[in-house]
Amino acid sequence: MAIAIVVHGGAGLIPPERYAAAREGCREAAMLGWQVLLDGGSALDAVQRAIMALEDNPGFNAGTGAVLTADGRAELDAGLMDGATLDVGAVASVSHIKNPIALARHTLTSPHVLLAGAGAEQFAQEHGMALVDPDVLVTAAQRARWRRGYRDGDDVNVEPDHSDLTPSALNEAAIHADDTKHGTVGAVAVDARGNVAAGASTGGIGAKHPGRVGDTPLVGAGFYAENGLGGVSSTGHGEDFIRLLLARRTLDYIERGYSAQAAANTAIRLLGKRVHGSGGLIVLDGAGRVGYARNTPTMAHAYIVEGMEQPFAGV
Repeated sequence: MAIAIVVHGGAGLIPPERYAAAREGCREAAMLGWQVLLDGGSALDAVQRAIMALEDNPGFNAGTGAVLTADGRAELDAGLMDGATLDVGAVASVSHIKNPIALARHTLTSPHVLLAGAGAEQFAQEHGMALVDPDVLVTAAQRARWRRGYRDGDDVNVEPDHSDLTPSALNEAAIHADDTKHGTVGAVAVDARGNVAAGASTGGIGAKHPGRVGDTPLVGAGFYAENGLGGVSSTGHGEDFIRLLLARRTLDYIERGYSAQAAANTAIRLLGKRVHGSGGLIVLDGAGRVGYARNTPTMAHAYIVEGMEQPFAGV
């Protein structure tokens, strides 16, 4: 069975000066997950490792560097699915967890599917995960954007206002310029045993109402995996992905005989036509063939499959 991994760093609007950072962040995440697969690890382990790398990269809207709620906090969601067992683990609205995808993995091995807020953080402590000060997750760059107000096209075609940022904070500047809408990260992998896994992680929408949850932790909307069919990870305006159950619907297309790329294209066309939604998704079919599509100006992504020496990365 051919091994493969594909990752995304979010659909939306990436200004040209951030293309290199977007590609490199996704390339690094793909390689970390790929090494897990090369070492004989599971698709689930590879997806978790890749997403943790994206959560730790302050340029992406997940984990450290996520956008902030209306009251100035990072409130994080993540979800993970094992295509072999159909086990699912997800968490929503957590603010004291450095890597929400790791907590989602603990949830996946429990009787639960989705835990939220303080209860999810209590569950983390019960499973040996340390809580962090919420301020650890907030970068100076995102704090500055929150203070002046998130806006579409932020920093694009205008001179960015970075007057209140230190040199180190400039290095943490967000990759996406429209953080009010986009920036979820995710990954899909197929391992040497033919098992598939998919996951996603996000900070959500900038200036969102506290407690707002989008598609990212919702199985079938933000992610889905099933052995023999493949896996999907979504990114975009979450409410629209929820309405369409777009991740699962994409695998329905594969079940009907579509290629991974055709399934991705068809799903994103439906997103635009049926609910006028915006976003993108990545796909691997059960044989490790890659597909990805978007109807936004950009979507950071990278993939590597058996036979490739290095990942392909693009925006």
